[in-house]
Amino acid sequence: MDLEAMLDDVRELVECESPSGDLAAVARSAEVVARVGARRLGVEPERIVLDGRTHLRWRLGSEPSRMLVLGHHDTVWPLGSLATHPCTVEDGVLRGPGSFDMKVGLVMAFHALAGVDGVTLLVTGDEELGSPSSRSLIEDEARAAEAALVLEASADGGALKTERKGVSLYDVRAVGRAAHAGLEPEAGVNATVELAHQAIAVVALGRPGVGTTVTPTASRAGTTTNTVPAAGSFSVDVRVRTIEEQDRVDAAMRALCPVLPGAVLEVTGGPNRPPLEASASAALFDRASTLAVRLGLPAPTSASVGGASDGNFTAGVGTPTLDGLGAVGGGAHADDEHVLVDELPDRTALLTALVADLLAQPTNSVLTAGAARP
Repeated sequence: MDLEAMLDDVRELVECESPSGDLAAVARSAEVVARVGARRLGVEPERIVLDGRTHLRWRLGSEPSRMLVLGHHDTVWPLGSLATHPCTVEDGVLRGPGSFDMKVGLVMAFHALAGVDGVTLLVTGDEELGSPSSRSLIEDEARAAEAALVLEASADGGALKTERKGVSLYDVRAVGRAAHAGLEPEAGVNATVELAHQAIAVVALGRPGVGTTVTPTASRAGTTTNTVPAAGSFSVDVRVRTIEEQDRVDAAMRALCPVLPGAVLEVTGGPNRPPLEASASAALFDRASTLAVRLGLPAPTSASVGGASDGNFTAGVGTPTLDGLGAVGGGAHADDEHVLVDELPDRTALLTALVADLLAQPTNSVLTAGAARP
């Protein structure tokens, strides 16, 4: 693996800023990603523009595609971030906005997939927003694949992400009746008080013992300090490990009823990403572990994480999925975002071996056949 070439490619990607909310920036980034990818893969990608957002798809080789490799090129960093967070490599640490999450993962994919036959590489441009335009594209590609490998950054210590919580997002809105807070507060229906009742009910839906959290977050109510609030709302973030828990919470959220006489309640939203359950990644993780031993690498560890990725979508349609195969480092979305350079060659070698091993197996055998034993 040519580490210097990989670092050159990373710098080229990182130095083209790509905040998700800026369509022009995402389009410029897509062209840079396409250029770097075509240079390494020997073929141009298909450019797919959905709702103004640019996604890239490579069909590699002449054989029908059996595997999906997935990444994204958008970041959370606003334009101008390079001025304060330049792309640098010092003392074995690479820094730069979006380097860890997840432009290094894209470069790993370009180098690992050169010359393969029967793989689709999909690089989306709106993952950091929850993949509103690319979700259907991802799910359609996953349904046609025997396995999905996600190049999101690793968990702590380089752990592969074998379980991700599903996410649901809601907005709870209460409508009451305004009144003068000093003259006749009793004539009003206080939306803030109604929301307080509902927030307590919402929190009670959590089941920490099975990993379910239900958290009221941003809230809004009222107009002036001397008026009984006539309306207000709060947002709710739900994280679950199983689809059964996601369904349970969804039903309970939609069954919420007002407490105060005269109040009206409206609940909107719902499941955003299904969980990536441990069962979806178990066979692929075992395969990666065996291959690591064969390559003389440390056996990978696994992690269950609360954050979601596009791997939730691939697992949600029933495709075996292994996530966190990308960079080793830390600080995603933070000032100390960084990648450990010394980990790149081994990490890319493991990805290369995993792809080759999966393609060597008979069609539709990903879940049943084990990796080649050393």
